[in-house]
Amino acid sequence: MGETGWVRPARRRRPLRAGLLLAGCAVALCCVGVAGLGLWNVQVVRQASGPAREAADGFLRELAAGDTDAAYERLCAETRTRWSRLGFDQWVRTPPLLTGHQIRQVSVNTRDGRPRATVTARLDRDSGRAEDRDLTVVRDGDGWKVCGDPY
Repeated sequence: MGETGWVRPARRRRPLRAGLLLAGCAVALCCVGVAGLGLWNVQVVRQASGPAREAADGFLRELAAGDTDAAYERLCAETRTRWSRLGFDQWVRTPPLLTGHQIRQVSVNTRDGRPRATVTARLDRDSGRAEDRDLTVVRDGDGWKVCGDPY
């Protein structure tokens, strides 16, 4: 009789372990993607807060100085379709007039993948009253523009 060689016993398959390993890899990949997207979003927001603040500050400075033509140019395209230059000028020159302002807070977020800011400013009026006003500032073309009824 011939002697047969040693035969390795059949290895049991472990589909559960393979499935868990694959699921773990998928979760890790998703976490890396979400973290990367979050960092990108934070970077966009940080880069946007300075220009958004400058756009709102320039707009309010021009209104206080009575330069409504320059302020009108700082309005977004959507708002300019609702206001003519003359209508905007008359609206801004209706008392109480803006005499000064102070930017209090800038909050930037993204909506539909586009950065959008809310700039809260304290508006000083010639009547002696002061009020807080939120200005919406959006990316419009190459720059930031004030949108909505800002005054």
